[in-house]
Amino acid sequence: MKITIVAIGKIKEKYLTAGIQEFLKRLTPFCKLDIIELAEERMPDNPSAAEKTQALTREGERLLKAVRPGSYLIVLDVAGQALSSEQLAAKFDSLALNGQSDITFVIGGAFGLSSELAAAARERLSFSKMTFTHQMIRLLLVEQIYRAFKISRGEPYHW
Repeated sequence: MKITIVAIGKIKEKYLTAGIQEFLKRLTPFCKLDIIELAEERMPDNPSAAEKTQALTREGERLLKAVRPGSYLIVLDVAGQALSSEQLAAKFDSLALNGQSDITFVIGGAFGLSSELAAAARERLSFSKMTFTHQMIRLLLVEQIYRAFKISRGEPYHW
C-alpha cells in the first residue's frame, strides 16, 4: 500500500519530527509512506476575512495538485467523521480488498480546508472536536496509520 500525507507547513519542533521519523521507520514493513510539505501562504499580521479566504483557496489548489490521480483522498477535518483505531484498520483492509492501494491524507493549514478540497475528498476524517496544530496532527496521523496496520495483522501494539 502507498500512503501519502500532503500537509501545509513545515514542522519546526524536533520532538515532533523525531516522533514522526520513528513511526515512518516502523511503517516500512507495512506500506510506503511519503510526506509532502507545501509552503504556507504568506499573510499579513492581521489578515482580513477576504485575505484568509484567498489563502485558503490557493492552499487548496496546491494541495489538490499534489494528490496523484486515482489516489483515495481523505482530508482531515474537524467536521469529519471520527473513527476508532479499529475502524481505521478496517477501512484500510476494505480499500485494499477493493483494489485501492493508493491513499492520500491531506492536512490543511492554519485556516483549515477550502470548500473545493473538502468536496474533492472521498472521506473527511476527524481526530477530535478539539483543535490541534497541523504539526501535532501529523504525528497523531502517522501513529494511527501504524496502529491500524498492527491491528489488521493481529499484532500487539505498544508505544
